[in-house]
Amino acid sequence: MTYKMLVLDMDDTLLRDDHTISERNKEMLLKTQELGVYVVLASGRPTPAMITYAHDLNLPKYGSYILSFNGAVIMEMKDSSIVFEQSLSIEDVHALYDFSIQNNVHIITYMDGQIISESTSSYIDVETNLTGMPFHKVKNFKEAICSEAIKCILLGEPSYLKEVEQLLKLEMPHKNVSISKPFFLEVTQQGIDKAESLKRLAALLDIQQHEIIAVGNAGNDLSMIEYAGLGIWVDNVTPELRDKADYIVASNNNDGVAEVVERFILKLKV
Repeated sequence: MTYKMLVLDMDDTLLRDDHTISERNKEMLLKTQELGVYVVLASGRPTPAMITYAHDLNLPKYGSYILSFNGAVIMEMKDSSIVFEQSLSIEDVHALYDFSIQNNVHIITYMDGQIISESTSSYIDVETNLTGMPFHKVKNFKEAICSEAIKCILLGEPSYLKEVEQLLKLEMPHKNVSISKPFFLEVTQQGIDKAESLKRLAALLDIQQHEIIAVGNAGNDLSMIEYAGLGIWVDNVTPELRDKADYIVASNNNDGVAEVVERFILKLKV
């Protein structure tokens, strides 16, 4: 099989635990693009928190794309144009805030390049550290959010957050809900996930489903893993998802992405 697109989750997949791309991964991804294969970054991260990595991998030079906010935004890196964008309404965001208060979890969203919340938490600190975006604590969340927002995250203790996930799916079945990190419950508009945006991008580029490889590690990656012609987990995948992919490669700290390139694109013996 000749593949035309390699789609990569970022945190805990392409990126090591220190949030860097290994030299081996970078080398293999540059070789991939030199062969004419699109390398697409698909992350729950906000767009600004993906741009530096995209440039490090020379995505603009090869005309590739990023899928940010779990697929709610598709950006063409060649000219930084937005190909697709879908937001939550103000009413949606306010309803999610009410839900967070009722269920005793934190909530954040994004506005004007900042992370917005009414509360502070070590879990929110993780997001600020991951994204490098400034955090703005507001007195009144609803008053602060006066426009649409692309995504919200509910944050809490992992085992409790799984219970909250089920409650939210029942209360708001018209929203897409998925866990990325164990303490992040991500919420986007209905019909928004990594697979749906991957379908949009593949149609734009006239690439068939069987010509796509997707690599991930967590619940918000599952849709694209199941959609892609070849779905692959890195070894540090969330345990209950291990049997949901075609292959498992080395972990994010052991160049699993490079292994994917060597085995399935360069077709080297590994």
